[in-house]
Amino acid sequence: MTQQEKHELQIAACKIRMGVIESTHGAKAGHPGGSLSSAEVLAYLYWREMRADPAAPRDGARDRFVLSKGHAAPALYAALANRGYFPVEDLPTLRHADSYLQGHPSMTLVPGVDMSTGSLGQGVSAAAGMALGAKVRGMAGVRVYALLGDGEIEEGQVWEALMFAAHYKLDNLCVIIDNNGLQIDGAVQDVMNPYPIADKLAAFGLAYTCVDGHSFEQLEAAFAQAKETKGRPFAIVMKTTKGKGVSYMENAVDWHGKAPNDAEYETAMDELRAALAELEAQA
Repeated sequence: MTQQEKHELQIAACKIRMGVIESTHGAKAGHPGGSLSSAEVLAYLYWREMRADPAAPRDGARDRFVLSKGHAAPALYAALANRGYFPVEDLPTLRHADSYLQGHPSMTLVPGVDMSTGSLGQGVSAAAGMALGAKVRGMAGVRVYALLGDGEIEEGQVWEALMFAAHYKLDNLCVIIDNNGLQIDGAVQDVMNPYPIADKLAAFGLAYTCVDGHSFEQLEAAFAQAKETKGRPFAIVMKTTKGKGVSYMENAVDWHGKAPNDAEYETAMDELRAALAELEAQA
């Protein structure tokens, strides 16, 4: 990755975070914390990793992305909008009754959404099915990516899906776990301890790596390793900061599922605008 490429990704991640704040403020509801923690991986996926064309969102040869932690829809919508799938100006209509941007992703309403999600645990099952389907149909180049939350992996269905993926040797499936350490009721280790995550993945037959989910260099290396792995699915465990990029939201469990008020919105946007201006000044 060149410095210029990294710089472009940093700008994309910042714009995703701005979209998260714009949309949750506009909705007066939503889940900013876990959306902000996944900005870098979404920027990397949609700007570098995946074969995806905003002009042809249903192209059969495209790679697929499934947001298994569907409550982080604000981040996915912000990524898709900034990538050109639909207007950025529509983001503040999140969750409005007459908007196509509902609280969880809908594949029938939103261009670029490959699977409707929301019920935790089900998205990764759908992703495993997509990966098997691609193999059965001889679509050798198609890869499937699924992003899960660390609270989500407390769901038993997740592990059934991973056992399925390992059994069928779905090496075209990449599972990404956003390990920001917090869920709606508190720290994941206190609510229903999922650790050690990596050991569990290995026991279920997956290859894996653990990375800093805010480092583009480490994400690049992880996705390269995923493509090189043959005969079994690959998992990336990302250590991240919940609420990343907005000072008062970072590592604060209260921001799992509430929207900023007007004053909080201005504070968050001032911080993100300053971060974006600094990045753009480096161009």
